[in-house]
Amino acid sequence: MREELAAVLANIEDGVSEQVAGREFWRGRLHGHEVVAVQARIGKVAAAATAAVLAERYQVDAILFTGVAGGLAEGVRRGDVVVAQEFLQHDMDASPLFPRFEAPLYGRARFPTDPSWSERLARAVQRALPQAGLHRGLVVSGDRFVASAADSASLRAALPDALAVEMEGAAVAQVCLDYGLPYAAVRTISDRADDAAHGDFQQFIDETASRYSAAIVQALLV
Repeated sequence: MREELAAVLANIEDGVSEQVAGREFWRGRLHGHEVVAVQARIGKVAAAATAAVLAERYQVDAILFTGVAGGLAEGVRRGDVVVAQEFLQHDMDASPLFPRFEAPLYGRARFPTDPSWSERLARAVQRALPQAGLHRGLVVSGDRFVASAADSASLRAALPDALAVEMEGAAVAQVCLDYGLPYAAVRTISDRADDAAHGDFQQFIDETASRYSAAIVQALLV
């Protein structure tokens, strides 16, 4: 989100921006590291395009994705943090050609994140946000803002180990697998993906999400 990116850019030194594929990419130094920062944009296609530019044009060594998500699993509450260990597209269904959820021609439905980077990211969350509940596991993505109790219940029934739902992470995971790029992702829970999700989401983005993202990135890199 724009608000999250702004909080990160506030700490970049010697930042230089460049327009590529309709996106503004910022290069500079962040907590002593050479980085490229960009707003992934919303939805799987947009996020995949952003990841491809990072891989092709900027030849990054790894991709770190911060953002928000709706909580699905019991005990994953608003204000908690989820470090993804794997991603899945909950709206991928090419059956009967392929099993439900499986990405065609990949032979898999679940795309793992990099274990080393994910472990570092989890430790960074604990240092930056010791008051927040930390969860690790499956995050699911789809091109739909899940905002009803019925939809959440349906996802829990189909994917009982899913911790949270969002709209981009699985697409980036697939791109990173294609390019052999280490990938780690952290999601702050903005809502419970239920009938109150829209109002909770907007308030959380304004009041909390940007601070959380900046704090986690700083704890990871310092």
